Amino acid sequence: MIKFRKYISGITVLATGFILAQSTVSTVLFSQSYDNPKSNLNLPSPISSTLEKTVLSAKELVDINVNTMMADPVLKNANWGFVVYDPKTQKVISSYNENTALIPASTTKLLTTETALNLLGENYRWMTQLEYSGNIDESGTLNGNLYIVGSGDPSLGTNKAGAWSYREIITDYINGLSREGIKKVNGDIIIQTALFKGNISKLPENIVWLEKNNYYLPVGTTRDINPENEKLIVKHKNNFSEENKYFYVSPYIHQVVYADKYEGDGIVTTKLPDAPAYLANAFRTSLVKNGISITGKVTPKMTETVVDGRKMVSTYKSPTLADIIYYTNQHSDNSLAEALLKTVGFQRLGDQTSESGRIVVTNHLKDQGFDMMGLNYMDGSGLSRGNNVTPISQVKFLTSLMGEKYYKTYFSSLPVGGQSGTLKRMFNYVGNGQVFAKTGTLNKVKTLAGYMKTNSGKTLVFSLMVNDYSGSVDMVKKRMEKILEPALDL
Repeated sequence: MIKFRKYISGITVLATGFILAQSTVSTVLFSQSYDNPKSNLNLPSPISSTLEKTVLSAKELVDINVNTMMADPVLKNANWGFVVYDPKTQKVISSYNENTALIPASTTKLLTTETALNLLGENYRWMTQLEYSGNIDESGTLNGNLYIVGSGDPSLGTNKAGAWSYREIITDYINGLSREGIKKVNGDIIIQTALFKGNISKLPENIVWLEKNNYYLPVGTTRDINPENEKLIVKHKNNFSEENKYFYVSPYIHQVVYADKYEGDGIVTTKLPDAPAYLANAFRTSLVKNGISITGKVTPKMTETVVDGRKMVSTYKSPTLADIIYYTNQHSDNSLAEALLKTVGFQRLGDQTSESGRIVVTNHLKDQGFDMMGLNYMDGSGLSRGNNVTPISQVKFLTSLMGEKYYKTYFSSLPVGGQSGTLKRMFNYVGNGQVFAKTGTLNKVKTLAGYMKTNSGKTLVFSLMVNDYSGSVDMVKKRMEKILEPALDL
């Protein structure tokens, strides 16, 4: 619990008591009355911010704001925690429930993206190669197969973080075939990748249904649907079929894929996105359109016993990991975060599954000295309500990164208050350009964790997590801004 300093200063004691009484009123955010300008509640005139700062220190103002939030209608029945930390002195400046394990929502991505940076390096790239086997005769006919060899590129064909679109990749592949003099393919297009072989049609554990019953799918295995931002939607009143209540909608091609059933056990009996398969099918279609006939079909083959004699046609390189992580944190991209989780799992354990990823991340955090008390790391994106972390462990973790060689890249990936990413509409006035943090939002969960640059030039670290609040998410955002505002003067 917050301890307040006793203010004893000669004849100012009475004046200070009066100011404290006034400032308590001015710093409380009354849910219904404060957010509704038409309220008839008669409140004392708030004391000026200038006078508050003249009499009270910034720390005292932070403490008072936190204290008054305990009685605020939006937060008084919520489970929430807060801490602001000085990385230089290694001391807590102000806190409330800092050791309480809370649902972090998308601030979970802070752990996932840092692990990827640490283990893979900023310049890591995924490769998707086009190769061929066999020989090319005088007429330009390839008597052999084409191979698309993937490495689990999470940005493949999405345009995210500067990634090429499927069309651009396919154009490059076709140009490569032209350079080789291939005019006809007497064989198949084989998709070959050791990654994502564990992507059975399963949703993450303890799945979270977002607003309006949308759930954004991380990864999966559909041959015919563009995997970019696939949505699983539940229709309570289904006009199509009583049995098919769950279906996917692609925002790019607006195609619908129905699921047969969903029984609440984490399994959906339908197909999920598979980027290499989508690329291969689109590639085959484009070959025919460009006058390169092909006799075979698209077929997956996870392993190839004989690879000797293959020739490389073209290699597509993904954006760097630094670029991918920037996009992931700026946009809070769930699909990229889940793919990063699986990638670190594959790189360390050779098994590209969510479970391997969780093992790798938690082991990495232990090695880094992360405070494991209260931590429950269930997925890479923060969609699961099974995730838990304490505010104090978040700030100490973020503090520990400030000496890492990739800290600048990591720091730059965070949204900036009032300016970029998911923080563009927060801190538009006070704190604009001074708050660098990852946001998190689920139903009745709002979180924020990162760094702030104070008016005096200090860098502070903070975590603010609110679970089970009353009112709207916008009301919680206002209260978050109110709590953090005086910290900028520390």
